[in-house]
Amino acid sequence: MNKTLEINRQYDFICVGGGIMSATLAVMLKILDPDLNVIIFEKLDQVALESSAAVNNAGTGHSAFCELNYTPRNEDGSINISKAIRIFEEFEISKQLWSYLIKVGMLDEPETFINTIPHHAWVPGERNVRFLKDRFEAMQSHFMFENMEYTEDHETMRSWFPLIMKGRSKEEKLAATRMELGTGVNFGALTRKLYSVLKEKFNVPVLTEHEVLDIDPGRKDKWLAEVKNLKTGETTYFDAQNVFIGAGGGALPLLQKVEIDAKNGYGGFPISGQWLFCKNEDLINQHSGKVYSKAEVGSPPMSVPHLDTRYINGKKELMFGPFAGFSTKFLKQGSKADLAKSLNLSNLPSMWGVFWHNLDLTKYLIEQVSMGHEDRIEELRIFLKDARPEDWKLQIAGQRVQIIKRDKEEGGVLEFGTDVLHSKDGAITALLGASPGASVSVKIMLEVLEIVFPEKMKTQQWQKKLTQMIPFWNRDIRNHEKEFKRVQAEASELLNLDVLH
Repeated sequence: MNKTLEINRQYDFICVGGGIMSATLAVMLKILDPDLNVIIFEKLDQVALESSAAVNNAGTGHSAFCELNYTPRNEDGSINISKAIRIFEEFEISKQLWSYLIKVGMLDEPETFINTIPHHAWVPGERNVRFLKDRFEAMQSHFMFENMEYTEDHETMRSWFPLIMKGRSKEEKLAATRMELGTGVNFGALTRKLYSVLKEKFNVPVLTEHEVLDIDPGRKDKWLAEVKNLKTGETTYFDAQNVFIGAGGGALPLLQKVEIDAKNGYGGFPISGQWLFCKNEDLINQHSGKVYSKAEVGSPPMSVPHLDTRYINGKKELMFGPFAGFSTKFLKQGSKADLAKSLNLSNLPSMWGVFWHNLDLTKYLIEQVSMGHEDRIEELRIFLKDARPEDWKLQIAGQRVQIIKRDKEEGGVLEFGTDVLHSKDGAITALLGASPGASVSVKIMLEVLEIVFPEKMKTQQWQKKLTQMIPFWNRDIRNHEKEFKRVQAEASELLNLDVLH
């Protein structure tokens, strides 16, 4: 910790968790109102070690270009692209904030956290090809996807991803789409840069090895946080007007201690991930792109298989996965008792309902957990026909806690995405859920600001500043095509992204 930082015990805003969410919220707060007194607590000895770390997430700038689970087929046979449009818009909002921070000199060297990497969807088999073509035609009708390319031609696909096409028969029915505007994001590197901005420019204390044990209604201010210094064992109490709990899988256990009604009925289902990392430099150099395919029936959306080019700490990597696993921990560095401790009378019906109505998912997870190295290589061979076990090593990825909430008909439902829970007055907010969280972090934090500061968000001062930071923070991209394309081009230039069609 920087000893020059002044540590008070009364704050306007406490952020719990040292990941991308708290970093994004705190930076936005300090730009909107530099006088706000903000402090951040992180349980581990560094920031960005859990879900934000590069090897713990997909590293895809989620724009819905390649993620087939964002575009389901409707009962009438049409393709529903509403979620794809929303996620595209929300990732563009993230890019707008990052490019603004570059423009004003708060961030530098964008290539250390974002790179142009073409996004592909690729499918084998007649039925999947028909789905991909229908998806392409539905998405082409919207200008944000107008430059998407579609092909069933093997030679074209060979030029896009030669490793996948190696050894394939001309009789194989295949199809693919490509978007050259796709990106890969190292959220760990971005998060660390944002915390440097907070400490160096805004003098915000970022206290690592500090665990928030409880949050109770306060005396002087609205909330009182009990915080333990894990190095010294000392416990300190911090008064705060507002608290944001953005601790990834650690958010639910802390939220359950907080006296707000919104938490009732919520539970969490932990799913861990694993990647195969390529050790063969020749293979790594032959592939440039993110290639997503269709998930197995019953598998969670985070397990959509993909072969990815990644840039981690300046080095090009090739990885395949993710493979799902099961752990009762809510964080990668959490406790095996996390799941058991999260159960209570409020959420037991939800948890039981989810278990009973998701037996396919349970079966899938059992199968995934029991896989050996050769089994994983067999999965990889769907993508790379001649994959060799010795070229790949297993890397443990992050831990995700999927949302479980009450449902009148089924008792409980398992949801994929994120929810912002909050007290009635908005003074305490908490983020639950997972993918595509990091990619749409700016949009989620705008939602938090609307909940916490509804009146300030209406003021001319805040709206002007927000428009400078994020030109489309409160406007629908679809209604401003010409202006959006100009803003998008400027963001791409500031972020040193190679391609813009």
